[in-house]
Amino acid sequence: MASRDTDVLIVGAGQAGASAAAALRDFGYPGRILIVGAEQALPYERPPLSKAMLAGSGAVSDILIHPAGFHAEKGVETLLGVAVSSLDVQGRTATLTDGARTTWRHCLIATGGQARTVAGLAPGAARVHYLRTIADALRLREAMRQHRSVLVVGGGFLGLEVASTARTLGLSATVLESADRLLGRVMPPALSCWLREAVCAAGVDLRLDARCEAFDVHADGVVVTLASGEKVSADMVVAAIGLVPEVGLARRAGLKIHPGNGGIAVNERCETSAPGVYAAGDCSSQHHPFVDAEIRLESWQNANEQARLVAAAIAGQPAATLTAPWFWSDQFGANLQILGVPVPGLEYHCRGEPGDGDTAGKFLLLGANDAGQILHAIAVNAGGELRMLKPLVDSRTPCDPLALCDAASPLRQQVRAALARTPSPTLS
Repeated sequence: MASRDTDVLIVGAGQAGASAAAALRDFGYPGRILIVGAEQALPYERPPLSKAMLAGSGAVSDILIHPAGFHAEKGVETLLGVAVSSLDVQGRTATLTDGARTTWRHCLIATGGQARTVAGLAPGAARVHYLRTIADALRLREAMRQHRSVLVVGGGFLGLEVASTARTLGLSATVLESADRLLGRVMPPALSCWLREAVCAAGVDLRLDARCEAFDVHADGVVVTLASGEKVSADMVVAAIGLVPEVGLARRAGLKIHPGNGGIAVNERCETSAPGVYAAGDCSSQHHPFVDAEIRLESWQNANEQARLVAAAIAGQPAATLTAPWFWSDQFGANLQILGVPVPGLEYHCRGEPGDGDTAGKFLLLGANDAGQILHAIAVNAGGELRMLKPLVDSRTPCDPLALCDAASPLRQQVRAALARTPSPTLS
């Protein structure tokens, strides 16, 4: 049985794993680093899978997290197409699916997650699609070239992005969302309504309160029976109902798993219940200072921030604390960016012009509490303005939201003035 030694074993070749390896070298860490990834591809960005990759305008080389020669240049070993099957946290060894064993001083579990499956829609079945990997995207892309209609189960970010790409490619698209409004967990009702109008204006057949009772997948397409008794059909179906954190390896190793969100429980340095073992990205659960609660975040930003925390801990270097959660999506001609989180009692104010169903417009929606702290900000085609606002949101600095919404007053000056009035903001 083959064996190798490494200083840092990174389990998972996704955003968090690749970013942690790069951050370790940024911190001057000299030890050996080994990334083990189950997929054959070098670490790549997942957000483009539902957009450029699916539309056919992107290549795998375009979405790599780092250029192809980066790992060799930085002295980072990569072992692809192989997974870690077991982890001995006391003996600090790992067994791989090819039978090899690896010893390590530090280990980062960055296994991400798997697409949540729908009963009756078997992954890999003809005319049934999930979207999590490059292989998934290429398979769905080919299907979109062959068929004329698609049924999307789930009206979250991924489902809407798939529907948007499908419409761009000329397919008819139907979206089935079980909730009574779109993105209700991350948007106030007024913006959910605006988004619904934009989706419908793009020609999508959007069904809210649409609970699926049964699926009939046959040689010619897919028929879904709704709880109302109505039947909806299409040439193929894409299930986009969320992510299940990949924590099987951690569970078998005896690591603590959060009972509520299912993530691997980590401390402020992203260290798990086993010393020297860390977790980061979609599979981890951590107390977040901005929301003052332990949560599991599925976002590009969180994967990068946690990766840097891990690298700093291993390298013995200081690192910045977590900032306000940040998400984004490109769909139906609009770029949506969300900073912070919605909490009860926020009052929303608008800077800019929302436009109508045919025009996305450009605007910021600012959710402030009674103290004037902006805890939730949403930008539509206004990412630059949101970046200006970020220090104010991260620090929870009190401000005048109405003044910020005065389009005649430069936003950057408003933010600087508010920060100057509170020279030492805290997240308490």
